[in-house]
Amino acid sequence: MKSLDTKLGRIRAGSQRPEDFILAHANDPDVALGVASVPLAGGGFKTRRAFLDATAEVIRAGSVDVMLTSVANGEQLTLRGLFADSPVTLAIRANDTTDIWLPRGASYLREPSRPFRTASLERVRPFCDLGLYSITLNNILDRDYATIEAYARFREEALRLGFRHFLEVFNPNAGAGLSPEAVPAFVNDTIVRLLCGVTASERPAFLKLVYNGPRALEELVSHDPSLVVGILGGAAGTTRDTFELLAQGVKHGARLALFGRKINLAESPPDMIALMWQVIRGELGPLEAVRAYHAVLARKGLRPARAPEADVQVTERALQQE
Repeated sequence: MKSLDTKLGRIRAGSQRPEDFILAHANDPDVALGVASVPLAGGGFKTRRAFLDATAEVIRAGSVDVMLTSVANGEQLTLRGLFADSPVTLAIRANDTTDIWLPRGASYLREPSRPFRTASLERVRPFCDLGLYSITLNNILDRDYATIEAYARFREEALRLGFRHFLEVFNPNAGAGLSPEAVPAFVNDTIVRLLCGVTASERPAFLKLVYNGPRALEELVSHDPSLVVGILGGAAGTTRDTFELLAQGVKHGARLALFGRKINLAESPPDMIALMWQVIRGELGPLEAVRAYHAVLARKGLRPARAPEADVQVTERALQQE
């Protein structure tokens, strides 16, 4: 059995342990950024082959529970036989709304999100049974109506094909009439309102949300403990931001984390993941983990992107609410 299924089983039974926290590698930047998915320190970008090879290394190590990729990359990794005897579960990005269309020079992000789906579940299903479905609501009736209607059609297709999904709910990308202070409540209410009309057979396996601070996370988790709430990584930030986000997420009720750029843009992704687990298990605090990470980089002769005194700073606003 995959580690994801084992951990979800214990979480749903109310018998989870600290080690049942779920860590997913949100490794699908090509869906948003294309060629420019992973910048290289010396300039240029990582090629698709290099990206797949680096992804394969993480899968072989079994250091995450879920590997989220684009459909095309997930298919190639499956053809390599990487998931056959691995504890890691493959998940694919099942839709690609316009707010993640981020090619160089584009301005789509300025427009309120519209639903769109490139992936065909019927073609994906032979090699993968789990996908991420993403929605972004902006308090604009016509746009939000279309988004929720598209999600309903997706659920019907997924149910027919025996395809599981987890739901990502972004903060508004071009919200109307919403102050920054109102956004966390808007997102929480949206999730509960949306899922109260969904049967258990259609329900997402878990959620992926922006961390909007401790109060917002605790409100959602305490309102309905049956929701398995996960936090997304967002921007790369500092190394302290990465470890602080994990520590605060665990403290305030998150049961999983889905990190992309915080892993992909790290100087040493395998060492970053190893230290993430130590923070999750409470073996290291965020500040200690930053220092340990820089010690590893020094031993390996890797140049850090930021000086240690800059890398210990908390820069993300939501994390400063603690």
